[in-house]
Amino acid sequence: MAYELPPLPYAHDALEPIISKQTLEFHHDKHHQAYTDNLNKALDGLAEAEGKSLEQVFAEISKFPKAVRNNGGGYWNHIFYWESMAPQGETGEPSAELAAAIDADLGGMDAFKTAFEQAGVTQFGSGWAWLILEGDKLKVINTPNQDNSLMDINPDKGTPLLVNDVWEHAYYLDYQNKRPAFLGAFWPIVNWNKANERFAAARG
Repeated sequence: MAYELPPLPYAHDALEPIISKQTLEFHHDKHHQAYTDNLNKALDGLAEAEGKSLEQVFAEISKFPKAVRNNGGGYWNHIFYWESMAPQGETGEPSAELAAAIDADLGGMDAFKTAFEQAGVTQFGSGWAWLILEGDKLKVINTPNQDNSLMDINPDKGTPLLVNDVWEHAYYLDYQNKRPAFLGAFWPIVNWNKANERFAAARG
């Protein structure tokens, strides 16, 4: 079954002024569409992927062609990224459970934000900054290209809870080469409702 590009969960202008309508139009409608199309090409006729979810493929991605890793990651990571954000006023707050875990594992919200921004700043080239649940502990990591913590090739494995995209096409129209400014501007549009839901599900 071919993968399809899901619509954005909000209007293209819903994240302004932090992320512009123009950026979301290019990023979702062009870049994400390309990953979708190229994933379908990479999976065409690939018997070992038959009947498997992308998450199941990621768990043994080292056995698959690089095109599946790159485009499968690009397809999945972007869906996760769109859902990690929400229009201001609709973001919610960290649940008591997630806030307690951030305090216990990451030294509190301010320390978490600093670590998360630093993960994005220090990712050389293109990639992602993540909050994951590794075992029963929260951890901030970064990944290159289109990798994620569900992939068997990644040194940090765990359940993703939140992500920011540090590929240049995610921010260049709005922030030019100022990646730290983009990372710092992210917090008012973090979808804490979704992060809470993911955290609760990951803890069973």
